[in-house]
Amino acid sequence: MATSVSSLSLSSSRTLSYALTPVSSKPEAPVVLLSNSLAAPFPTWDHVVPKLTSRGFGVLRYDHPGHGASSVPVDLSSTTLETMADDVRELLNHLSISRVHAWIGVSMGAATGIVFAAKYPGIIEKLVVCNTISCSPLRAGDIDIFEPMVREAKETDSMDQTVQSILERWFGLAWMNANPDETRRMRQIMLTTSIDGFETCCAALRSDTFDLLPLAEKAGQGIDDALFIVGENDTDLPEYMLPLRDGIQRGLKEKDSQASIRFEVIKNAGHVSYIDGYDQFIAVITEFLRQ
Repeated sequence: MATSVSSLSLSSSRTLSYALTPVSSKPEAPVVLLSNSLAAPFPTWDHVVPKLTSRGFGVLRYDHPGHGASSVPVDLSSTTLETMADDVRELLNHLSISRVHAWIGVSMGAATGIVFAAKYPGIIEKLVVCNTISCSPLRAGDIDIFEPMVREAKETDSMDQTVQSILERWFGLAWMNANPDETRRMRQIMLTTSIDGFETCCAALRSDTFDLLPLAEKAGQGIDDALFIVGENDTDLPEYMLPLRDGIQRGLKEKDSQASIRFEVIKNAGHVSYIDGYDQFIAVITEFLRQ
């Protein structure tokens, strides 16, 4: 059955763009939700979707504010991970989906999944957390990498250079030169992110309210199982994601003393490892989903 691309008018008066790809032979198939990174609208998952539907899972994708066809709030500073989690709750209600077999989130999408699991326990069965920081640069005492990118996009009135910089950070020039078709596809999709959309989502990532560690244990209590995935080449994230994993595992163990979390490193991959680490990424998530 073909993917259905639709839009939902949210209670906030914004529009949320989403795509639901069901399994034609299984109308009631369990649903896997895919949640995107900053500046990566949902078509970036196009190669992943058929791998999931062929294994009997329906796939739900959606776009963050100002990404793809999703609109932005009037106040660009008002977006938080919590408001993005609330958007997904409205979407699931709209589609009458009471239980999500898995939430697979990358970067900002992974962070949103943790916030969602903590706020709305019992909806996500399996949580896959990929390549995410655990708090804003302000909270971490680090350099704010988001503000200069927003400033560049606004000053040039274009996302072109910003997208190029992100591609180079995610994949590196060597991979991009070796994979020109996939690089071109990613660039075209990423350029459907508006400047306002980039700014409002960066506001969420820069916010003092962005801190996952205090939510991790509660998130673990709200799910049944979890998997952490990180790209081998994604700066220091393989190490920095460990405290987040440990917090979620504490929550899981409160429900089941035997619970444990797998932590998988995708070889030779960067920040968006379902692209440059595709084969291993698919192998890891499909094994996890059928457990």
